[in-house]
Amino acid sequence: MSHYYDRSNLSRIPDMVKLAQPAAEAYLAFEQEAYAESEILPVRTKELIAVAVAHVTGCPYCIDVHVRKFKSLGGTREEIVQALMVAASTRAGAVLSHGTHALMAYEESERDAEAADLTDKASATAAEGPECFC
Repeated sequence: MSHYYDRSNLSRIPDMVKLAQPAAEAYLAFEQEAYAESEILPVRTKELIAVAVAHVTGCPYCIDVHVRKFKSLGGTREEIVQALMVAASTRAGAVLSHGTHALMAYEESERDAEAADLTDKASATAAEGPECFC
């Protein structure tokens, strides 16, 4: 493979569609409906949302495609950067608010340690293996 992310890779999407046609067609119909013009959100706004989401998910293909579409609809660099600042702030806020789970897990682990013999607990945990695969 010469370059992992190359715009020309997108030309292989029809090959993938053929390999899982019913699921691919359902997805493509959903995508078409999601991006369709509506009285609620214009396509231009939908593309700006897509630019922000593409940056949160980190997909260079999506960034490229949606930035180009947004620009073709009259979108500006300033709008993109402001949308990215909102996305970055929201993502950072999610990390902060999810940090409450880290505190709760830490405190729960202290309560568990107090309730059980530390030696037995450590050997049982090591034998069970990881509980999270994300």
